[in-house]
Amino acid sequence: MALLNLFKGKPHEGPSDATRFGDLIKDYSIEVMPRTAAKVEDFKALLPAGTRVYIAHIDGTPIEDMVDTARRLHEDGFPVMPHFPSRIIPSVAILEDWIKRYRNDAGVDQALLLGGGVSTPAGDFHSSMQLMETGLFDRYGFKRLHVAGHPEGNKDIDRDGSTQLVDEALKYKHGYSERTDAKLAIVTQFAFDAKPVIAWAERIAAVGVHLPIHLGVAGPTKLQTLLKFAISCGVGASVSVLQRRAMDLSKLLLPYEPNDLLTELADYKATHPESLIEKIHVFPLGGIRASADWMNERLTTTQVGSL
Repeated sequence: MALLNLFKGKPHEGPSDATRFGDLIKDYSIEVMPRTAAKVEDFKALLPAGTRVYIAHIDGTPIEDMVDTARRLHEDGFPVMPHFPSRIIPSVAILEDWIKRYRNDAGVDQALLLGGGVSTPAGDFHSSMQLMETGLFDRYGFKRLHVAGHPEGNKDIDRDGSTQLVDEALKYKHGYSERTDAKLAIVTQFAFDAKPVIAWAERIAAVGVHLPIHLGVAGPTKLQTLLKFAISCGVGASVSVLQRRAMDLSKLLLPYEPNDLLTELADYKATHPESLIEKIHVFPLGGIRASADWMNERLTTTQVGSL
């Protein structure tokens, strides 16, 4: 009974918080995989019109499944952004084949270019910069290319714990944005603490990188599930936010929700309108419907509150 009273004493974070961050989550994007998308009966009933949908390409997923998912979403009217993880692409010929399939069979003209989560490259490529250098995305008329950002560093790239290589990569990509017709932006891994994200955004701007940032956030997710994903994905310092939450009995059994993160970011944006942080990208680690419903409920709350 005492434990139940403890939970009653701590009010659950609610959609009223959204009045602080409504502008930030407007035009959010979300991520799916072919197998998770197949479980969604009607995307048009789930997502606001015009929502950009990324399709994660996990190693071993047939390209046919990726293209079929892209075609379905495109026919439903959504901008579609499939992943191109460089290390799972065996050759330039395969890359061109994938690009042609997406363009011709699914109407895709956007892509997220990544290094990829495998340690051993399948062939010619090991970085997203090499994908850019082929010129194929320009040749086939891709209008938007996104690249990965790492607010807390990436130990798979900078093994010494620094940010030297990831910073150099972003500088290259900024330079590429000035010689391509495609629009570029940075999409990040999910984060839980606004402070390292803000510091990173200010730091890359100071060294001359001025690409818009679409910040990754985790949708509502069980804490244990989130900790597992955070550790496996190499999310660093901001994991301490989850660890502190795990020690709070009033929150241990409640799903994580990104209210605090979004509120702090929105407050920062209000006083720093020049910030590169522009949009939010949702990782639906607790399920597509749960994440979409959470975001849509808060958007609705914001719209009602502005009347």
